[in-house]
Amino acid sequence: MISKDQVIKIANLARLDLSQAEIEKMQKDLAGILDYIDQLNKVDVSGVELEEIESILGNAFREDTPVSQAPETIEKMLSQAPAREGDHIKVKEILT
Repeated sequence: MISKDQVIKIANLARLDLSQAEIEKMQKDLAGILDYIDQLNKVDVSGVELEEIESILGNAFREDTPVSQAPETIEKMLSQAPAREGDHIKVKEILT
């Protein structure tokens, strides 16, 4: 079982403010997830080749093509942003 301190640490890393009831629920949920991962780790996949898995899944990527929008649509979207700089949404700096 995962400890309350571990749940609190994970919540702090994720910037979540959990109540005591939520911490206890997360304890049970995370323990269940870890138990399931443990079960998956016990599965013997030694006979499965990576190429077999890739052929089943196929290519999940798509072309990244820009789509132009009407100027009034762009202005409507930008007007709903908390801050903007020209034709861009201004966000807090996350990398220093």
